[in-house]
Amino acid sequence: MIFQISFQLLVARGKIFCKFALNKRYRVLCRASVDVLWQKLSNLADVSWNPLLDRTNVPQGLIPKPGLIYQAVTRFTPIPIRIFVEQVDPRRLLSIRFLAIPGVENRITYQFESSVCGTYISYSVTMQGWLSPLLWWVIRPYAARVAANLARAVESQVA
Repeated sequence: MIFQISFQLLVARGKIFCKFALNKRYRVLCRASVDVLWQKLSNLADVSWNPLLDRTNVPQGLIPKPGLIYQAVTRFTPIPIRIFVEQVDPRRLLSIRFLAIPGVENRITYQFESSVCGTYISYSVTMQGWLSPLLWWVIRPYAARVAANLARAVESQVA
């Protein structure tokens, strides 16, 4: 687990601004193959394994592509948020950005790395904005479980 946080106070034109950035990375080893993991992650309609999301408006079978914008409902509020797919490298990387609250920029990246022991799942959270500390305080316990829940869901599907 890698954790990096920065907080800066900036003075410009006689006003004080605060800049906050947070980078957190979780890494989990999974016994399933990269293909099975990618199949589970790329099914944007099924977020049952994600402790942060409840449901999406994506039709079953839609493949994530850069530029795709869809809506999701979190487990915390019934208000839908928009999610933007930034980068896709099949079987290796999926990067999405949450467009939810003004004052918070939230980017999530999933990466898969094959090894002799299995497949490593890396789940990275990058947050910027002045409301980020508050949002991080709320989602931190759930974000810590995302990669492990994905691995568990895929392993139970394979077994």
